[in-house]
Amino acid sequence: MRNRTVFTIWAVAMLGVISGCSAQPSVEEPSASRDTGTVNAQTDAGGGPEVVSGSVVEMMNAAGYTYVRVDLGDGEVWVASTRFLVEVGDRVTFPLETPMRDFHSESLDRDFSLVYFVSYVVPEGEAPQTMAPAATNMPPGHPSLDAANADPESAEVTKVEAPSGGMTIADLWTNRADLAGTQVKVRGRVVKYNAAILGRNWFHVQDGSGATGQGKDDLTVTTEAVVAVGDIVTATGTVAVDRDFGAGYTYSLMLEDATVTP
Repeated sequence: MRNRTVFTIWAVAMLGVISGCSAQPSVEEPSASRDTGTVNAQTDAGGGPEVVSGSVVEMMNAAGYTYVRVDLGDGEVWVASTRFLVEVGDRVTFPLETPMRDFHSESLDRDFSLVYFVSYVVPEGEAPQTMAPAATNMPPGHPSLDAANADPESAEVTKVEAPSGGMTIADLWTNRADLAGTQVKVRGRVVKYNAAILGRNWFHVQDGSGATGQGKDDLTVTTEAVVAVGDIVTATGTVAVDRDFGAGYTYSLMLEDATVTP
């Protein structure tokens, strides 16, 4: 079996992971439940997604992504990742992450009842290597990681005081046009987290300020740091407004390349 290049993807959720999108469909990221069984499954010691192995029975490339149908022995699943080398009959390993139900691929003009957008697909028995640079755009039709996808029940949000020298999320929303391109600091509770999308980790943070139900109580943050839902963190990053990631996914406000501290 040939060595394969391993890539990260976006998105959804984006992933369906992770604040106010102005030009994308309002799509709720589905839960990570599976409809089929697994073989050779294991769970990351840190509570990560289930990792499974199986045989490739169908593959196709489209818009910079590779889609494979994998026979797990007691069921089949569709998996997509940034383009990689694979052949029918190969045995591969991948994490069951970012599941998308009723997904329509514009580039393939095909509907998938369930497809997993995963951060890597590797030959069975090989460990994931250092991730290569991610694609610049999410696959057409992939849901965004906007505030509409934040799980309000995933972490109880109570009032969190603004950090010294920082501001509340509500104030950031109010003054976002003037703050674009500047460094700001916010503090809040992580309500959603998605790892390894477009080469970064994405999370939503809330501090109890801002108007609920309008997305202006929530801020999307990108970072290289790893956080967990429920953590209270301070994030310092660059304010970006009307950020366009392609395929119609434009963020009204987000904090990019943030450093994160407890």
